[in-house]
Amino acid sequence: MALVTPISSPDVRAYHQMLGRSMDLRSHFDLLLWLQGDVQRYLPHHIMIASWGNFAAGEVRYDIVSPLPGVRSRACSPAMLVPMLRQLFCRWTQFKRKPFQLAVGDKGFFLGEANGKSAFADALQRMQCALVHGIPDTRGQYDCLYMAFTATAEFSKTESNAMAAMLPHIDLAWRQVAPSPSPQPVAIKKPRSLIAVHEPEAPLHGGLSSREMEIVNWVGHGKTNADIGLILGISEFTVKNHLQRIYKKLYVSNRAQATHKLSALLNHA
Repeated sequence: MALVTPISSPDVRAYHQMLGRSMDLRSHFDLLLWLQGDVQRYLPHHIMIASWGNFAAGEVRYDIVSPLPGVRSRACSPAMLVPMLRQLFCRWTQFKRKPFQLAVGDKGFFLGEANGKSAFADALQRMQCALVHGIPDTRGQYDCLYMAFTATAEFSKTESNAMAAMLPHIDLAWRQVAPSPSPQPVAIKKPRSLIAVHEPEAPLHGGLSSREMEIVNWVGHGKTNADIGLILGISEFTVKNHLQRIYKKLYVSNRAQATHKLSALLNHA
């Protein structure tokens, strides 16, 4: 997909100057000023999170930049945030590694009662929409996922295009600065379903629920039932039962046919 510069001709010079400044950042404070200054004109947001690592295994690190009080990396534990990052990464792969937005409305992004009260959890619950895109690092053998959160209802098409066009520069800017202090990464083996708290299990493509979509996605990545159960925090027997229902809904008889059928449905959509 070709990346279209999300600006009109008279603004081209200012846009390229903004991108050029991404190479001059040397501190986390510089990054904050750039994201909350120049970048806001093209991609307005209240919170931006960079995450990287092995999402399948739950070995994920992250860095948070926001002007909101208390919304800092050190104030958010991996057990609180990593499960949501893994779900967003899973959706990004389902959407063929293209930018997508997730609008949850006034209820915001809820991290679960078990995480208690914190400035970060409260701020995230005020956010109504997330714009998500990533960059695979083939040489480093890990993926990078970026999320911009806004308290408005949705991102415009122009802002979505800006995320796609600017992400290489945002990624470059983030790589030049040391991440802010944060809790040590841990492997989260059994993520809770955080996003689904505010999303009904309504039928999606082919009549599949969001959980069934997750399972077919992991099947497509060559994961066994045991692997999928470990990733999603459910039993191998439950995965098997989900697959039987998936076969019936998609009118297929095996794993390969299921992934092929869902891929065709997504491409058609």
